[in-house]
Amino acid sequence: MLSEVDLLVPPGAPGGLSGENGAGKSTLLRLLAGVDEPDAGDIERPARLGWLPQEVPFERGMPVASILEAADAPLLVIERRLDVAATALADSTPESEAEYAAALDDAERVDLWSREARRDALLDAFGVASIPLQTPLGEISGGQRSRLALAALLVSRPDALVLDEPTNHLDDRAVAALREHLLSWHGPVLFASHDRAFLDEVATELVDLDPSRRAATGENGGGQAVRYGGGFTAYLAERDRERELWNRRFVAEQRELRRLRESVAVTARALDTGGRPPRDNDKFIAKFKGSRVEAEVAKRVRDSERRLAELEAAQVAPPPEPLRFAGLPSGHAALVGHEGGNGEPLLSLERAEVRGRLAPVSLELSAGDRMLITGPNGAGKSTLLAVLAASIPVDAGRRIARPRLRVAVLAQDSQLVELHRTPRDLYARALGAGRAAAVPLASLGLIGDRDLDRPVGTLSVGQQRRLELALVLGRPPHVLLLDEPTNHLSLRLATELEDALQSHPGAVVVASHDRWLRRRWSGRALTL
Repeated sequence: MLSEVDLLVPPGAPGGLSGENGAGKSTLLRLLAGVDEPDAGDIERPARLGWLPQEVPFERGMPVASILEAADAPLLVIERRLDVAATALADSTPESEAEYAAALDDAERVDLWSREARRDALLDAFGVASIPLQTPLGEISGGQRSRLALAALLVSRPDALVLDEPTNHLDDRAVAALREHLLSWHGPVLFASHDRAFLDEVATELVDLDPSRRAATGENGGGQAVRYGGGFTAYLAERDRERELWNRRFVAEQRELRRLRESVAVTARALDTGGRPPRDNDKFIAKFKGSRVEAEVAKRVRDSERRLAELEAAQVAPPPEPLRFAGLPSGHAALVGHEGGNGEPLLSLERAEVRGRLAPVSLELSAGDRMLITGPNGAGKSTLLAVLAASIPVDAGRRIARPRLRVAVLAQDSQLVELHRTPRDLYARALGAGRAAAVPLASLGLIGDRDLDRPVGTLSVGQQRRLELALVLGRPPHVLLLDEPTNHLSLRLATELEDALQSHPGAVVVASHDRWLRRRWSGRALTL
């Protein structure tokens, strides 16, 4: 999964981690955090390291307060140590003074005296301050658990931070708070993120995990981790330039290999005179010159063979074609294109309301519509999508849908449950054998060939997200609802998905905090 990764994360210079889904980003972060152990190599880390996984582990019955108490525990240890050291100062010994100075340094490093104010500010910025502390963790959403865990981690002020997709589930205000903390963090910070705007704003350099990287320099050079200075925009430009140079080298080497092979064949044939005997008066001179010519030709053959062998051993592999999203397949029902249904919308809401979750909303969706739903956490974006999908009822107003309308939803949180099954199996079960044969999973460019028959539970979170996207897009619906669709997706796929949505003949509704996506959006927008 990971091979020959050399990485140094300096303090005060946040680093971003990039790579295709399944390249090993989460694996590397887990190794750095000490959650997993490497098969080979060494890892050095500070004693107090803060770790945020993509999916926060929790026990359903534990209260929300447990996350905050766990974060506060190491700070309470420092506080007690300082109190004990202050009491011991009465002895006025060099040892007691040194212990107090050390304890004071620790307290100042973690900003001990402002921890309560810092906690309240972070909980408010991350939109979770209103959750009662006694609420069981199983009764709040995955996004709320992630925001709680991130706030708690920042409150505890560890010496280093390792964060896996920290901006998932964060609105603009929360992202701004996180950005401020990371830019002022004194210790090492490494984070993996799909958030292209955040990478541009925070990362001082990007580390790209590319499993094919060793092929660019042959078996004896290169490693899987490649550093790029600057943020996401600079990384894109440099990566494209590097790939072009790689391709040029490959083409030049293949041209030289063909020339050398031809040279070996031609010079070898030159040793053969074709069977014509020399004339009588040429016999002596032929014998004399022949030996010299044969020796020269043989030397040229040996030189060409040597150069050919060296180049064949050191040649680079061709740049591998990345997994590319093939776009939305055909196969939507005729309802979308049937004269627009006499001008009627596909789906509409008339002052639809879900008390406590969604204020009254009115909207219409027709074939070809593109709508972006934005707003802070808690504004009701996911609830609105659920109302459009008819998965929750409205308390007031009404939802009006065309007959036989097919609506599909890509939910924000994973809906995969049969993790022992393979992507190919789940795809066939969801679409039916006939449709799965007509539009094979591999043809979508979302799951690599080597992952089609692996248990879903062994795939990365990003690969599982790709599978859920395939289950939705394998038979494109009349109305496509996407809740934070770029969460967990690689940077390349997120961009390709955005472009592909423009060609979908049905209606598309996207709820997203992704600022990069929002900047590029050309359709309608609704802010809750």
